[in-house]
Order: sequence, then structure tokens, then C-alpha cells
Amino acid sequence: MANLNKTASPVMVYFAFAIVYIVWGSTYFFIQKALAGFPPFILGAFRFSIAGVLMLSWCKINGEDIFNLKTIKIAAVSGILMLGLGNGIVIWVEQFIPSGLVAIMVASAAIWFVILDKSHWKENLSNKYIVSGLVIGFLGVVLLFGGQIVQALDKPQSNLQIIGMVLLVFGPIAWAGGSLYSKYHPTTGSSVSVNTGWQMLMASLAFLPGGFLKSEFKLLDWRNISLDAWLSIVYLILFGSIVAFSAYVWLLKVRPATQVSTYAYVNPVVAVLLSLTFTNEVIGLTQIIGLVIILGSVLLINLPKYKSAG
Repeated sequence: MANLNKTASPVMVYFAFAIVYIVWGSTYFFIQKALAGFPPFILGAFRFSIAGVLMLSWCKINGEDIFNLKTIKIAAVSGILMLGLGNGIVIWVEQFIPSGLVAIMVASAAIWFVILDKSHWKENLSNKYIVSGLVIGFLGVVLLFGGQIVQALDKPQSNLQIIGMVLLVFGPIAWAGGSLYSKYHPTTGSSVSVNTGWQMLMASLAFLPGGFLKSEFKLLDWRNISLDAWLSIVYLILFGSIVAFSAYVWLLKVRPATQVSTYAYVNPVVAVLLSLTFTNEVIGLTQIIGLVIILGSVLLINLPKYKSAG
């Protein structure tokens, strides 16, 4: 792993971070738009099955061995944890929980990376910059979406909303656990692209039982799905899954997990900026402070890297 850290091009690392930060930040917006036409379990199954098949087909065309049993086993575990559970919970709860509240709960993944990464406990927990950056970043996300939280909690909560909030506690844990499993179980016989393709394909299978239990496949009229929903799911497949998820899996291999986890704080910032650009939403002073705090926390978490580089 150390060799990968040394040989990874700094330009490629920054480019991969930019993709994960910006593209995944936009997926909150496009998931809600896609849910206007697709029920949640079909959305997950369709998105990840198409993305996985496209990725593996491309690898096969380029002469890669895509049927490596060890790769498939590792990808099944990490893919189902990250995409099936972690992302699947986000898709399901965005039907009835404000995106701001979802973003806050998902941002806790950055903290779970530190808690679950046992092999780096001494390094991470003894570093004042990393610990303070994680805490400050989470507080920044709370400030950013404070208004939405108050509005959501002031209203009577339905049983589905309560269940959704409970699930949102476990979703980031599953995502962080799957990410760390992928990081520490490298598939030396396969490329990142093959590994990513199988992760998405395996995750798509995790959505099928829910789709059948909720009769989504029986009730959905494909002819009535709006163009807007179709374009949103195409974006999620091509950019959210193939491009951004591939960049994320590669970053896990070449950078420390605490640095990669900063996506969880930056994504909500991007989501807010998109809302300001494409909707009538207005940003207040508290939200601006939250944005500044979040960006400052990312700098703190990465400060040890900058110091060592200097």
C-alpha cells in the first residue's frame, strides 16, 4: 500500500478528489429527481446493474480477466455494504426525509472511518488535526442544515420518518465498513475497474428482494416515467456510479481513509450550492458560516499530509 501512495500522481489524486467531491455532491439532487419516476428499489437495482454491466463489458473488451473468483467475493462484501446498504438507505429515505437531514446523517461516515479503522487508531486518534477536523466538520454540516432540521423536527414524525432516521444511523456505518474492507482487501489479480464493476453488480442484487416484496416491478408503468427522471438516472449511472465511484475506490487504495472520508463533508456543500443555483433557495449567514467551517475542517484533516510533504 505504501508503494501505491508514493507512485500515485498528485495530479490524478487531486482530480479524483474533485470528481468525488463535486459529482457525489450533485447526486442528492439527482436521486430526488429520479425518485419522481422510479420507486427506490428499482432505482437502485437499475442504476447499479447497468453501471456494473457497462464497466465489466468495457474491461472485457480491453482484454481484462473479469471472472476472478477472489475479486468477485471481495467485491460482493464491499459492494453490498457500501452501495446496497449505505447508498440504498439514502435512496429509500429521500422519499420522505428532507435532504438536509439526510446529508447530516450521511456526513457522520467521516467519523465512522476513524472509529472502524482499527489498524490506524493510534495514528488517527493521537493526531489533533484529524480529530478536531472531524468534529468541527460535523458541526459545520449541522450548522449548514440547521434550519431544515428544526423544520423537520417541529412537525409530527410519521412511522416511516422515524424508521428512516434510525436507518440513517446505520447507513454511514455500512458505507465506512465496506470502504475499509475494500481498502484492506486489495484484489491484486484484477484492476480497480473490474473490482468496481463487480461491486456495483453485486450491490444491484441487494435491491431486488425489496423490489419484489414491495411489488415495485409489478406496479411500475415504465411508459409513464418522465424524461426528467430518465435523464437523472442516466446521470447517476454514468457520473455518480461509473466515474465517481471508480475514482473513490481508486482513492481508497492510494490515500489514507481519513482523507478520502472528507467527501462526506464536502458533498453537502456541493448539494447546497446546486440548490442555490437551480432553485429559489436563499442562503443565510448561518449557512455561510457552516460552509466556511466545513471547508476549514477538510483543511485540518489534510494538514498532516501537507506538513509531511513540506
